[in-house]
Amino acid sequence: MSYLEKIKRPHDLKKLSLEELHILTREIRDKIINTCAKTGGHVAPSLGVVELTIALYRVFSTDKDKIIWDVGHQTYAQKLLTGRYDKFHTLRTYKGISGFPKREESKYDVFDTGHASTSLSAATGFVLARDFKGENHHIISVIGDGSLGAGMAFEALNHIGHLKKDVIVVLNDNERSIGETVGALSQYLTRVITTKTYNRFRDDLWKFLGRFPSYFRDRARNLAKIIQEGMKGLYAPAVIFEELGFRYIGPLNGHKLGELIDTFTRVKEMKGPRFIHVVTKKGKGFETAEKHPEVFHGVGPYCVETGNVNSKSKSWTSVFGDAIVRLAKKNKKIVAITAGMCLGTGLKKFREEIPERFFDVGITEQHAVTMAAALAIEGFIPVCAIYSTFLQRAYDQIVHDVSLQNLPVIFAVDRAGLVGEDGPTHHGPFDLSYFRCIPNIVVSAPKNGEEFIALLKTAINYKKGPFTIRYPRGACGNISNDDPKEIPVGKWEILENGKDLAVIAIGSMVEECQKALVSLKARGLKPILINGRFAKPLDAKMLKGIIEKVDKIITVEENTLIGGFGSGVIEYCSKIKDSVKVHCLGLPDEFIEQGSRQMLLKLAGLDAKAITDKILSIL
Repeated sequence: MSYLEKIKRPHDLKKLSLEELHILTREIRDKIINTCAKTGGHVAPSLGVVELTIALYRVFSTDKDKIIWDVGHQTYAQKLLTGRYDKFHTLRTYKGISGFPKREESKYDVFDTGHASTSLSAATGFVLARDFKGENHHIISVIGDGSLGAGMAFEALNHIGHLKKDVIVVLNDNERSIGETVGALSQYLTRVITTKTYNRFRDDLWKFLGRFPSYFRDRARNLAKIIQEGMKGLYAPAVIFEELGFRYIGPLNGHKLGELIDTFTRVKEMKGPRFIHVVTKKGKGFETAEKHPEVFHGVGPYCVETGNVNSKSKSWTSVFGDAIVRLAKKNKKIVAITAGMCLGTGLKKFREEIPERFFDVGITEQHAVTMAAALAIEGFIPVCAIYSTFLQRAYDQIVHDVSLQNLPVIFAVDRAGLVGEDGPTHHGPFDLSYFRCIPNIVVSAPKNGEEFIALLKTAINYKKGPFTIRYPRGACGNISNDDPKEIPVGKWEILENGKDLAVIAIGSMVEECQKALVSLKARGLKPILINGRFAKPLDAKMLKGIIEKVDKIITVEENTLIGGFGSGVIEYCSKIKDSVKVHCLGLPDEFIEQGSRQMLLKLAGLDAKAITDKILSIL
């Protein structure tokens, strides 16, 4: 039996020697690499923190201490050390264990995460609650350098430093968020890494003065503190964390297990806000992931021996990436913006071929949107490519900075609907609803890749206000024409003429409805099928014509039913003809779990068979 198989809870780590812990690191990496080769997952982030995870769960008593993992995509080692070894093969599968911390899954998952930069705020809440209750345990936040650059993290750092409470912040600095970490903070951390002299000098001086009698020691240390302030300017310019009220320790080699254990043991006995700077390598222990950390940040199934990722057909994301480069080469006003997701949103080609008009702002969606607003005022055409689930973080900026000023910012909303194995933190089921209620904005969703390009061209030349294009994860089929004509804004498309009933589908659901109509035709039925590619504005003229022909309508969308596309159709029909019956198919009012996208569509009643059955029940 391996050492990993013997670990049933974190306390078991205390029984192992340092040599045995080193063997355990290899076993954990092998388990992660081989499991993710089948299930896909966040390989590189989790491989980079194996030693850090072991050290934390070895030193702290996690039956009472709380360790909060920011984002949570680096917690595979944590799952293996907290009683989930036997279930680890079910990672990211339906009814299996989540790829992120999940409170209902384990008591060691103290806060559900999946979006970045929340751990410090959560730690602040846990610290306040602990002190209110008169309890005595440690609160530790583990945050990456990419997440630390977001505004929410700085808000929390500022508050923690002000409160002067006992809290430990561990910075996992791998010089990357998803791609390379950007910004002045990243450059600052790099300088800190290279100036260990300051930290060594300060610690050695502090220990030396501690040998003297208390009356002399205290005065000497006060003098040393004054000298220290001057030393900062020489060795570590503007040590920002200490200025915020933290005791800074580091930088530490995140793969020297003994050093990590010793440091955490000492830090555990300190008081007040403490900031531990740990430098790790993303993808550590898997050569392919080390060489290609951006690819292996979040990856599908792959071959362990070669590192080759299983091939996929052309995706919606790649269609966007190719199209926006072609359009930007023709139009010098187009600027591409992403929030730490260059590869994920398909903008790698844009970054390589038009770098002067590409901006990766890091995990700062709010900043990205307001920056885009100002660019639009100055006559540029900003295209913000952001996942649906992450764009939620910039909702106020979409409303206040873009839509209120009616600015022509284009939102390329990737991963709309169900994304599959990443689960509820990454599904995008709300964007049709959260966009529809905002004035001035155009809301669209293409049925296929060719129509996607057409909508992108339409958006670029629209100029009247904000324009959103939402599209799902996955393959979109072959494209016969990569230069289609623009589409009149608000114009739907009749795909099948018929009678008795009208089916109005939007976006990814058009294909499922086309499959359903094949089954219905075999039964002698022929409903009208419409591609309702604009959720706002609706095609009022076509919709009015439909109402005059039929008294039954079904809307189909890969979005929550509440406030979505179907709601818009109901609102319009109620004004024109009360007797028309509108049936809405969409995602239920609940957070949907992980699983393959096609399985989740089936469970939600949005695959071709479920749509067929619904139409038959109505007819």
